[in-house]
Amino acid sequence: MNSNEPMWKNALAGSQMLFVAFGALVLMPLLTGMNPSVALFTAGLGTLLFQFVTKRSIPIFLASSFAFIAPILYSVQTWGMSDTLGGLLAAGIVYMLLGALVKLRGAGFLHRLMPPVVTGPVIMVIGLGLAPVAVNMAMGKTGDGAIELFPYVDAMIVSMSALFTTLVVASYAKGIFRLIPILFGVLVGYTVAAFMGMVNLDAVTAAPLLAVPEFVFPTLNWATILFMIPVSIAPAIEHVGDVLAISNVTGKDYVKKPGLHRTLFGDGLATSAAAMLGGPPNTTYSEVTGAVMLTKTFNPIVMTWAAVIAILMALVAKFGAALQTIPAPVMGGILILLFGSIAAVGLNTLIKARVDLTQQRNLVIVATVLVFGIGGMAIGTNDFSLQGISLCGVVAILLNLILPKEQPESDDLHEEKAVVDDLIDHAR
Repeated sequence: MNSNEPMWKNALAGSQMLFVAFGALVLMPLLTGMNPSVALFTAGLGTLLFQFVTKRSIPIFLASSFAFIAPILYSVQTWGMSDTLGGLLAAGIVYMLLGALVKLRGAGFLHRLMPPVVTGPVIMVIGLGLAPVAVNMAMGKTGDGAIELFPYVDAMIVSMSALFTTLVVASYAKGIFRLIPILFGVLVGYTVAAFMGMVNLDAVTAAPLLAVPEFVFPTLNWATILFMIPVSIAPAIEHVGDVLAISNVTGKDYVKKPGLHRTLFGDGLATSAAAMLGGPPNTTYSEVTGAVMLTKTFNPIVMTWAAVIAILMALVAKFGAALQTIPAPVMGGILILLFGSIAAVGLNTLIKARVDLTQQRNLVIVATVLVFGIGGMAIGTNDFSLQGISLCGVVAILLNLILPKEQPESDDLHEEKAVVDDLIDHAR
C-alpha cells in the first residue's frame, strides 16, 4: 500500500490493524482495574506521539503492555491507582533515558546490558508469575483467588469455551483471522456466559452514547516510583525485538533510521502520556507487525488512521461500558493461553540465542531469576520492596555484570536479530 492510496482505503486498513490489536488492548486494562475506554484513547494518543518522534516512518501500533500487569495489580493494592500512575509515568521517563543512552553509546549498549541470558528468564517470569491469576479467573474467582464471583462449574464451562476457541483459531485459522484469536475467544466466551446469565447489561443501558472517558491523573510517591522503574526493563527488551521484526518485514533498517534511540524515546513518551490520563503503559504490538507482514501494508499513515479510530471509539461510552461487562471466566480462559505464550517466548529466546545452560554463569542467572520470580521473593521493608519483574530484572542485570564471562559481550544486536529473523521466517 503506497501513499497514493485513497483516504478510505488507508482508513479501512487502519481499522483492520486496530481490530488485530483490540483483544489484547482491552484485556489488560480490564484485568488491572483500569478503564478500557481510557486505554483505547491513550493507545491512539501514544501511537500518534510515537509517530511524531519517529517522523512517521515506521508502520507500528502501540497499546497496553502485558509486562506491567503484575506490578500494577500489586501497586494498586498497596498504594492506590493515582500513585501507581505516578510510577508508570516514571517508567516512561526511564524509556526516554534509555533512548538517550542508546543515542550516546550505540544500540549495542542494550545488548551488553541485557543479553538473551537476561531477557529470556525475565520474559518467562512475566508469563509464569501471572499463571495463578489466569487460573483463578478461569475458575470463577478474582485474580488473587480471594472471592468467588461465579459458581465453579459455570465458570469452567465459560472459561474452557473461551480457551478452546482461542486455541482453535490460533492453530487452524488462515490469513488475518489467525492474528485475532483473542477476539474470537472473547466473543464465544461472552456469548456462552450471556446464555448462562453471567452478563449484566445495566451499566450499558445507563451509559450515554457519547462521553469523554473518565481520565485519572497521577500522583507522585517515591515508593511506587522506585518499585515501578525496574519493570521498564522487560518492555524495553520487547521493544527492541519489535523494531527488529518490523525492520525484517519491511526490508528497512529502523535501528539506524530513524534510530533505536528515537523509537525508544517515542515508546517512553507514549507510556508517560498514557499514565498522565489513567491509561496503561504502551508498548509496540507484535500482533500488528504480523498483520503488516500478512497484508503488506507498509505505509505508516495506516497506523495514524488506526490511532484516530481508537480515539474515536474511546468516546463511545456505551461501547466502553459493554467492554466492562466481560465476565472474569471469559478473560481467565484466554489468559491461560496468553500468559503461557509469554513464558514460551522467553524460553524460545534462550533456545534461539543458543544460551548454553551448562555454563555455570548462565545457569546461575536463569535459575535465580526463575525461582525469585515464580516463588514470589520480595526484598525490602513494608514501605518499599522489590519483587516480581522489578526484582528479577535488577537481579538478572546485576548477575550478568558481576559474574565472570568466558568472552566479552558483542557490541551489536546480532543475537537479537537472529532470534527475530527465525521467528519471522517461521511465521511467513
